[in-house]
Amino acid sequence: MWSGGNPVVSDLCSTVVSAGVIFAFLQLWKETAKHGLDQKLNRKLVHISIGLVFMLCWPMFSSGNRGALLAAITPGVNIIRMLLIGSGMWKDEATVKSMSRFGDHRELLKGPLYYVLTITGACAVYWRTSPIAIAAICNLCAGDGMADIVGRRFGRQKIPYNKNKSVAGSAAMAISGFVASVGFMHYLAAFGYVQESWEMILGFLVVSLASSFVESLPISTELDDNLTVTLTSILLGNLVF
Repeated sequence: MWSGGNPVVSDLCSTVVSAGVIFAFLQLWKETAKHGLDQKLNRKLVHISIGLVFMLCWPMFSSGNRGALLAAITPGVNIIRMLLIGSGMWKDEATVKSMSRFGDHRELLKGPLYYVLTITGACAVYWRTSPIAIAAICNLCAGDGMADIVGRRFGRQKIPYNKNKSVAGSAAMAISGFVASVGFMHYLAAFGYVQESWEMILGFLVVSLASSFVESLPISTELDDNLTVTLTSILLGNLVF
């Protein structure tokens, strides 16, 4: 795409561009956190945007393993970043504030780490030809992110088996994860990477509903939503796609 004839150079250029795009978004959310945007909202805006914006960059890369692995470098670097900041070896209060619930750097070793592991794995293992990658990232980013935002604003009616979750939040998660999955199916199909079908859409619906249900369970709160949603999307995705 960038070099005219050399696919390796083109993929390297795509890696730099995608990393620059993600870095710009991370800097944006660090600045909004510094300037007083509600910490919970800011954290979920990071959660929603980063993975989805990264998926928009996938068509820049070549097909095959090289493109997938080079694309995975950007989230892979952030695995190291989460480990360093979360362990306290690297001080970055703005990142901690933008990604943690309570301002504790150790929180980055759970949800944020699971988040970048999911995106890295979906990219390197499944890549852009797989609906499993689409479902995993869309339910994690759009689904889980919107569940929290909507649940906090409209979640007066709680789920009977988990008073920490709301009907509105769970519904928002299922809808958002499903709509984002279908949207990215159309986006990647426009480049010829996936074949649009009603069967795939039905699969996305099943995975989004199941992910929303699992996210509503008390065990998701104990383990971490980012982990349980990802596992549900991947395990069920392997069955329905």
